[in-house]
Amino acid sequence: MSFYNKVVLVTGGGTGIGRATSLLLGEKGAVVAVNYSRSAVEAEETVREIKQAGGRALAIRADVSRDDEVRDMVQQVVRQFGTIDYLVNNASITRYIAMKDLEAVTEEIWDELLGVNVKGMFNCARAAAPYLREGKQGAIVNVGSVAGTTGKGSSLPYAVSKAAVHGLTKSLAHVLAPEIRVCGIAPGAVATRWWEGKEEQMRSLITHLPLERISPPEEIAQLICALLEQPSLTGQIITVDNGQTM
Repeated sequence: MSFYNKVVLVTGGGTGIGRATSLLLGEKGAVVAVNYSRSAVEAEETVREIKQAGGRALAIRADVSRDDEVRDMVQQVVRQFGTIDYLVNNASITRYIAMKDLEAVTEEIWDELLGVNVKGMFNCARAAAPYLREGKQGAIVNVGSVAGTTGKGSSLPYAVSKAAVHGLTKSLAHVLAPEIRVCGIAPGAVATRWWEGKEEQMRSLITHLPLERISPPEEIAQLICALLEQPSLTGQIITVDNGQTM
């Protein structure tokens, strides 16, 4: 299956895994809509790199937790490029809170993390679904986390939100079939800006991983593209964690 001239919306597409995915899709000939909420400079730079390599791309702002902004974003992409063929639900946030510090988990933090990480992915899937259905070969990849499997992570609400992402993936796979495939990935530690200031912690983690390495975002992007292309796969959560949860 070729990505040539396929329109792909990548949420959180200007940084980390989203940026790597946007660039790889651009290399493969896709038309990439690079969504961002706060990282305007990074999103514009990602689009510039795609265009400099001869590709087509657009940076577009929307807070995925807001349904009205998501619907407007989807309409802008459709007006610009005609449709949406694939969706990469990557936009996520976290708060660093000790797992045992239950009192630090405020209502505001719950609302913020669930709003972006879970409701945001649902909003994007719902708004894009009519266009993904048109070609009868649409696909969505939701970016979860091993935190959603293990129950451990940067904070308790983050881990819970990623477990919900995995559940959302399976539910969407049921309700959007057969025209749209929906899969998820559960990365372990990935070398993104989330590790800034925590380099010592990252080096310590490496020594406990069977493969003794942290994945670069480019490797996660390769898996995302492979799942978008795989016509026989839906409802699956693929773990890519260097053996962390083995």
